[in-house]
Amino acid sequence: MEKIYIKGLLLRTIIGTNDIERVEKQDVLIDITLWADLKKAMESDSIEDTVDYKILKKKIISEVENSSFFLIEALAYKIAKICLEDEKVIKVQVNLEKPGALRFAKTVGVEIILNRKV
Repeated sequence: MEKIYIKGLLLRTIIGTNDIERVEKQDVLIDITLWADLKKAMESDSIEDTVDYKILKKKIISEVENSSFFLIEALAYKIAKICLEDEKVIKVQVNLEKPGALRFAKTVGVEIILNRKV
């Protein structure tokens, strides 16, 4: 199984449990790893035979920038579910960070891994 990466997707959204976090959009940094069988695409050189990560990125941007989650866990899970909507994606890993969430820490993050139900 091969992997496709989307790294360093920096978006802004309402995220957090504090009152101020419910008003002002904050940065979230997203890394995504997609597992898929890419053998056909490697031979055909055709976008139809692979995961179209441009379309996937647009769906993720739309969802994140228009969302309002309390927890980064819930937002990361939603992103993972969006990725699994593509039938070519067998497994997905979403690393989501919220820079500046904790004083004295560079970032706080979660890692969600989901497999397609067989």
